[in-house]
Amino acid sequence: MKKISIIGAGRVGETAALVIAQLGLSREVALLDVREGAAAGAALDIMQAAAFFGFDTHVSGGSDPALIGGSELVIVTAGSPRKPGMSRSDVLDINRGVIDGIVDQVLEFAPDALLLIVSNPVDVLTWHAWKRTGWDKHRVFGQAGALDAARMAHFIGQETGASIKDIQTMVIGGHGDTMVPLLRFSSVHGVNAATLLDAAASDRIFERTRNGGSEVLALKKTSSAYNAPAAAIASMVDAICHDRKRVLSCVSVLEGEYRQSDITAGVPVVLGRNGIDQIIELPLDETELADFQRSIASIRADLDAG
Repeated sequence: MKKISIIGAGRVGETAALVIAQLGLSREVALLDVREGAAAGAALDIMQAAAFFGFDTHVSGGSDPALIGGSELVIVTAGSPRKPGMSRSDVLDINRGVIDGIVDQVLEFAPDALLLIVSNPVDVLTWHAWKRTGWDKHRVFGQAGALDAARMAHFIGQETGASIKDIQTMVIGGHGDTMVPLLRFSSVHGVNAATLLDAAASDRIFERTRNGGSEVLALKKTSSAYNAPAAAIASMVDAICHDRKRVLSCVSVLEGEYRQSDITAGVPVVLGRNGIDQIIELPLDETELADFQRSIASIRADLDAG
């Protein structure tokens, strides 16, 4: 890509900008933040690392929304972070207002861009962003499932001792306590993961996947996770920039898929240069479908509260 913008120069946004620059996914990365000097300082710090990592990507930063002009992809990480003991839904009221203002900036300065929402609660905020833009649903999507699947892969690796390179996982539903890790659609080098794990190990994996972010937050106390979220962002950006048609779980607008409409939730999609090329409907069994519907109900509760 020629230009990618990241709105929010906190830990997730800054780290994502560094990884995107390292991988050479865009000629230019613009960091935007309302805090005076925050984005400019982060950008300068990243550029001073270029000699070590050998990248030519130009990273700039500032607080003027015009900075995002000409972007082909806008990534939103801005918003109030969770504190220990808080759920993602607890920051909804604050971050919904933040997202509304950001979307208006995107409509003015980057009206042809794809829009990737990372801010929490990502399912609800992706819905609000999509409705506010009025864009086709393939252009507005959220990052969650890719991160949750990576966490699940790590936990499977811990339980089995298998190389993380051989593990593929799938997580659907909301990005919260009701997310649905799908062991039946996960594998270790083609071997169904369920055959390698007993019930107790599976339960541990499910629990830790659902609480992956909370576990990091509880341990760090002063910061939520940012390395893994930034890496998940970069994996999605790579799929888009190179039109890889990768199958990744993304927060997507559902219009009849999985028996759901007028909702956004994490489902597997084909991700490429134009955003979401296709939503893949997995043949869920009765238990998996019931778990997914419970997760959808949780998202709807947050939407109705808004």
